[in-house]
Amino acid sequence: MTIAGFVVKIIGSLNWIFVSRILGGEGIGLYQMAFPIYFFAMTVSQAGVPVAISIITSERVALKDIYGAKRVFHVTLALMLFTGLLFSVLTFLSARWLIDWHFIRDARAYMSVVVLAPTVFFVTFLACSRGYLQGWQRMTPTAVSQIVEQIFRVITMILLASLLLPWGIDYAAAGASLGALAGAVTGLMVLVYYHIRLNRDIEREYGAILQESSALPQESVGRIIRRIFTLSLPVSAASIMLPVVSNLDLLIVPQRLEVAGYSVSEATELFGYLTGMAVPLVNLACIITASMAMSIVPAISEARALKDKKRVFSQVASSVRISNIVCFPAFIIVFLLATPISSLIYNAPGAGPAVMISSVSIVLLGLHQVTTGILQGLGHPSIPMINMILAAAAKVLLNWELTAIPALGIMGAAWATAADMGVAAFINLFFIYKFIGYRIEVIPLLKTVLSSIIMAGAVWGSYHFSLSWWNIPAIATFGSVFVGIIVYLVAMLITGGLMQNDLARIPMIGNIGIRFLSRIGIYSSKREGVQ
Repeated sequence: MTIAGFVVKIIGSLNWIFVSRILGGEGIGLYQMAFPIYFFAMTVSQAGVPVAISIITSERVALKDIYGAKRVFHVTLALMLFTGLLFSVLTFLSARWLIDWHFIRDARAYMSVVVLAPTVFFVTFLACSRGYLQGWQRMTPTAVSQIVEQIFRVITMILLASLLLPWGIDYAAAGASLGALAGAVTGLMVLVYYHIRLNRDIEREYGAILQESSALPQESVGRIIRRIFTLSLPVSAASIMLPVVSNLDLLIVPQRLEVAGYSVSEATELFGYLTGMAVPLVNLACIITASMAMSIVPAISEARALKDKKRVFSQVASSVRISNIVCFPAFIIVFLLATPISSLIYNAPGAGPAVMISSVSIVLLGLHQVTTGILQGLGHPSIPMINMILAAAAKVLLNWELTAIPALGIMGAAWATAADMGVAAFINLFFIYKFIGYRIEVIPLLKTVLSSIIMAGAVWGSYHFSLSWWNIPAIATFGSVFVGIIVYLVAMLITGGLMQNDLARIPMIGNIGIRFLSRIGIYSSKREGVQ
């Protein structure tokens, strides 16, 4: 699933490159005005059901109540049929109201909202099916369906956006929105195949048990539904924060840009620069910390269960160090090369200011992801949720004030996003200190900052040297990134900021880096086991 998440992120990031070039900032803005509405309806309709059905199914299977496990799935599927249909219809019917009441500031986003409405129905079935299969300890179906869903979503977005662009930017944005429906339907088809395989396996391995368990007393439908909601609501509360914050951005940012003096179309374009171009770059830069946050939860949980406080502390310290090691150079690259990157990737140099300020969020988002995983591993999953609420309140206030300042405009909204991540991350750190006494280590942090400053000089110098020598922006951009990364790694190795055990914890690339550095004599060939 981690590999699938990585692949899906990469495909999604490449998708935004092509779609942004087709739609431009204004078209991306229209798409981004519709998507938070869909995202909110999708999240509420699922209500954390995948986690709940996974827990209940695994319990039933462990007790050899195979009939009970299948019954839970059928009851939940019926529930999802109702909620999916309800929120799909509500999304469709609310599209015009959202525009009339100026919740969506640009009326051209209407068609994008309408075409996203049926997707809610199919996505709820996806969530239910994935949760059931995970309850059987089958993770491959979720991983494969996610990749297939993303591939068909991307193909449809690019194809329909291109075909419908001659009809107008609003039609093109609506065509891109239809990609979500194509992805959901194809992902569901993949899961149907895996359900058929699972049923065959159940008949072969549990045929006799299935007959016996069908005669056992079964929970009532009402009790199953109550248990589903009891387990899913805490998870849902945290999940809902993301679409809530996105909808608050949709409500506040374009409106305050208009107050700052921009027209409706200009505000839509700037909103697209931030949410459709800058934010995906930030998320792409934090792929490694997102994967690490997933892996740190069971590691810390295991150490906590064994009451190994030293191991817990070591894992926490190493995770925070790695977050800084990975995110600081990414911040430097995006901050210094914001406009060249925006031009090269999106063909939108106007996105440069939003991308530059948003780069600050890379360090803070990485820290937030890792500290959230740490608190979950320590057995306090509700604390990050509460912290997200506090951070969202700060973001709303800053969005309202900063975005309306003409000198800032969309950069004010980018600063508010950075503050959102920062507030949540530092409150997380406070609670980590309260529970285990951990503080951010000053010396390793200074080594990372010093190496990043040296890297910044290398990136800046090599970019301008390359540009003056060849005058080819693409070569200058890629060349300066390559030089900057080499200089950063050398500086970290010289200062001792990149320890072997820390590198081993970095998903995907850590062990490859260790093997290479061992061959050239930087690290010893024998490495201590990572706790």
